[in-house]
Amino acid sequence: MTRLLGWALAVLVLSASPLAAQEGIRRAKIKKIDLETKTLTLTVDGKERDLVLTEETRVLGAPGRDLKERLRGFKEGDEVFFKAGRKDGKHVVEGLKLAAGDGPPTQRRVDTSKLKPLTELGKEKYQGFEGGLYPGGKNKRPAAHEAAGLALAKQVRPLDRDGKPSDDGRIVLLSVGMSNTAQASQGFQRQLAADKEKNPRVVFVNGAQGGMAAVAIQDSDDGGSGTRYWRTVDERLRAAGVTREQVQVVWIKQADPGPMQGFPGYAKKLQGELTRIVQLLPKRFPNVKLVYLSSRTYGGYARTPLNPEPYAYESGFSVKWLIEKQIEGDAALAFDPNKGTVKAPWLSWGPYLWANGKTKRADGFSYDEDDFARDGTHQSSSGQEKVGRLLLQFFKTDTTTRPWFVREGSSREK
Repeated sequence: MTRLLGWALAVLVLSASPLAAQEGIRRAKIKKIDLETKTLTLTVDGKERDLVLTEETRVLGAPGRDLKERLRGFKEGDEVFFKAGRKDGKHVVEGLKLAAGDGPPTQRRVDTSKLKPLTELGKEKYQGFEGGLYPGGKNKRPAAHEAAGLALAKQVRPLDRDGKPSDDGRIVLLSVGMSNTAQASQGFQRQLAADKEKNPRVVFVNGAQGGMAAVAIQDSDDGGSGTRYWRTVDERLRAAGVTREQVQVVWIKQADPGPMQGFPGYAKKLQGELTRIVQLLPKRFPNVKLVYLSSRTYGGYARTPLNPEPYAYESGFSVKWLIEKQIEGDAALAFDPNKGTVKAPWLSWGPYLWANGKTKRADGFSYDEDDFARDGTHQSSSGQEKVGRLLLQFFKTDTTTRPWFVREGSSREK
């Protein structure tokens, strides 16, 4: 029971649904389950409660392509753990798990030996989809997108608290994401503290928060998790002595917990959530210009279904497809005020964080199992350090970050 309660608490804390903070995980008995009408009646503390099942209901430890398949092992009289909330005015089941057994579902190890980093997949295809970070299987930004990014990078300058240029102002770099992003941000902060070449006008603010994954933060006016997330970001900016008006650059690393939609289903879902997140940024940060995105780190060591492989790998396609949409001129992601209403900042890949476990990438980067905590998903101190170094290297060397991130006169400046 101790193991189960610990697992339940972890799921509650790490859950990324907008419903996550409304109710905790509770135990109940199934009174009636109707998969045709998608209704579930539970006996909770001696009282009956009617809930709605949806295709988004996560059934932990029960694989399947759709809701009916995932729930085929559930029957009247079963003891379950459940998590409920409200959506569209209805009481819905967010998560469900049979209470039988002595602990949480364990994640079987997935054979990732045939997976190639997107940076090395090139024009080869993964389940019919081309690799590379950018169109054509390439890892370099297309010339026009590169030129646009360079032009915006030249506009990044210290701003005062009202967002006006000032030699004594600040350039705020903000991270956005979930618990893994918060850990990576901590690793990045430690790297920054020891670095002598960073522009002293740059202030990094860790806006990432545990339990706040993509689906949870895509609507800042939802009155729930999204509102809480962005309110906390504001509080962290104030604590750092800066304002929204000084935020000019954002780094995003996002995912959702317990994915079950297969490929490309989950990757497309995450792409949509990332789209809504980047569309939020110009509304909250009037001077934001550049946004860099990273997909997940390696999930092959995962011991729970929170973020396993191949979903961690496939999140790279979510980022790739989002950026490609902007490159293709999607009006919903327009960033150039000379070409219409701005809907999002300029988007680009940040550091690519996925590596196939101990198998070294072409650049020598890899992960050991010790780089992750007990759940195999969250980063240990060594994992944080590795990802922090990748972040520092990226911001010091990328053509669109070096002009404003590196101290003037540094040997790194070109």
